[in-house]
Amino acid sequence: MRIGLVGVGRIGAFHARTLLGLDDVDSLVVADADDAAAQRVAAEIGAEHAGDVDGLLGSGIDGFVIAAATPAHAELLRQGIAAGVPTFCEKPVARTLDETLELARLEAESSTPVHIGFQRRFDAGYQRVRDAIAADELGFVHTIRANTHDQTPPHASYIPTSGGIFRDCNVHDFDAIRFVTGQEVESAYATGGNKGEQFFVDAGDVDSGAALLRLVDGTTCLVSSTRYNGAGHDVRLEAMGSKGTLTAGLDDSLAMRSAEEGVTFPPGPGHATFMDRFQPAYVAELTAFAAVARGETPSPCTVADALQAFRTAEACDRSWREGRVVPLAEVADL
Repeated sequence: MRIGLVGVGRIGAFHARTLLGLDDVDSLVVADADDAAAQRVAAEIGAEHAGDVDGLLGSGIDGFVIAAATPAHAELLRQGIAAGVPTFCEKPVARTLDETLELARLEAESSTPVHIGFQRRFDAGYQRVRDAIAADELGFVHTIRANTHDQTPPHASYIPTSGGIFRDCNVHDFDAIRFVTGQEVESAYATGGNKGEQFFVDAGDVDSGAALLRLVDGTTCLVSSTRYNGAGHDVRLEAMGSKGTLTAGLDDSLAMRSAEEGVTFPPGPGHATFMDRFQPAYVAELTAFAAVARGETPSPCTVADALQAFRTAEACDRSWREGRVVPLAEVADL
């Protein structure tokens, strides 16, 4: 297969190397708004280079991977769909709810498959929790705990375009909750605060957040996020049921230490970044996209799926700003 990728920043260069390591990918063409960066990365990894997106889409590619900065996602996704090229897009598909709704409608009207990059769906631990819930191994699930805790914050320039902590970090948790439970969110109450850098305040954001979600079947979900988890990158999901509890992300790399005497678990080492934590999941995710691009399987995560996670993030953002419970019925849907 011949794959085109736009965006060669941190996640884009990471995806480019992953794609070239797949048996299904014979050649890779890269492009970037910073053409010099695209040329440099292409030379470093042995990929081809296209001067712009039109040239990339017209180069005979079988699949199109969008890993550019968030503000560019929506227009690039429109271009991929218009070209009829199976498209993979990193989350979020757009910066606003209205634009996400527009793209979900565009997807529904098109025959071009679109795969949105929620890599936790391809993590073995999250898949095991999903299977356990579906098989009734845990009994009735009454509580879900999910967290996204970054070790260190991103660069200050990233925050104003991130969409805020609930749309940027916890949107992964919101999608994972839907994925493992098969349930939709009914309501959200959220809060947040700042004890770190001033640039979060300046951008109207928080550096730590928490949300209480109620699912339509009555399950309670406790969700947290922070940009300052000094112990390491910590992403987990716990499903607690009447018969037992199962946790994704509970292993030797867990970014915490016990206060109990004599307890040596977890021994470490921990993870520093999400790319380290989810490297196998990213390989599985892009392998799955290759199958989508070949027409062998439907998209495992559509724009319509991404919309539901974004709606929950939107409800949480409204909640912490307005200090109230926000019903999901209040947030626009298809």
